[in-house]
Amino acid sequence: MTEKVKNVIKPKRSFMDWMIENALIMVIILMVIYTAYSANNFLSFHNLKNILANVSVRFIIALGISGPLITRGTDLSAGRIVGITAVVTAVFLQRPDASSGIMYPAIAGSPIIVALLAALAVGLFFGCINGLVISKLYVPPFIATLGTQIAIYGLNMVLSKNAPIGSLNQNFTKFGALGFRVGEIQIPYLTFIALAMGIFMYILYRYTVYGKQMYAIGGNELAAEVSGVNTSRSKLTIYCLAGLLYALAGFLLTAKTGSAAVTAGTGYELEAIAAATIGGVSTAGGVGSVTGILIGVLVFELLKTCLQFLGITPEMTNVFQGIVIVAAVALDIRKTMRKK
Repeated sequence: MTEKVKNVIKPKRSFMDWMIENALIMVIILMVIYTAYSANNFLSFHNLKNILANVSVRFIIALGISGPLITRGTDLSAGRIVGITAVVTAVFLQRPDASSGIMYPAIAGSPIIVALLAALAVGLFFGCINGLVISKLYVPPFIATLGTQIAIYGLNMVLSKNAPIGSLNQNFTKFGALGFRVGEIQIPYLTFIALAMGIFMYILYRYTVYGKQMYAIGGNELAAEVSGVNTSRSKLTIYCLAGLLYALAGFLLTAKTGSAAVTAGTGYELEAIAAATIGGVSTAGGVGSVTGILIGVLVFELLKTCLQFLGITPEMTNVFQGIVIVAAVALDIRKTMRKK
């Protein structure tokens, strides 16, 4: 009898509701079709390679930010952690035989693995700071990560001396620029690393205690605590893992661009939040998947690429991106309210 009542009360999801909730994706798909028709080079192999390289870095950042979002938090420091780890990578990998502009001669010319470990250590440190402030001091994630965002930017200005860092290890920059060829198509090496991280996070989220506790906290933190979940430790672990993923993204970003500067990673956290939300990660917590995040990142990157090929100015591109971010969150809130 109870099941029959529930079935009667449960609202049916109409086609119109589905269209509204997926409006952003539909609009961007139409934009891709129009751009492909009107811009000759949009469907070129070179453009496909660039899209894959950009998606690879941003997918890793979105994976990092998904954990905080699923637990009803956020991470506004993501872009700045990407930036400072990109600079750390660059200062370790500057060629010691470069004609000028060696930032830190004592560590320039370090092995690539040393630069990677240094970047990961920095990312882990700041992720741990975020996690401790949120889980132990009970500072709201928005305020905690806003504070670290500002502090990290200041530290990065000091570290980089407000100057671009170039003349990097050539093997490192070749790795970031090249890829595996399949006929005329070149799949960037960065894409394989991003896919590996996606598979790792998929397993972590779906089949481990870590994932179950993360979703439990996002669904109802109080109920998770009552059921025996150490929410404080789980949040700390989530933000530490996020820091490591941002660091890996910063390392790969430096390989892709061949240089680093204090502005590296600026605004990436907002793009990641928007992409994750488009991909189904709910700001209300407890919902989100790795495959959805990948779709969201791809859709958001296609939006930016389409605007570029359509001749939209950078200023107006920022306007459109801002509108998409607001629309993505508004549609997510609508989905949440319909479920209640």
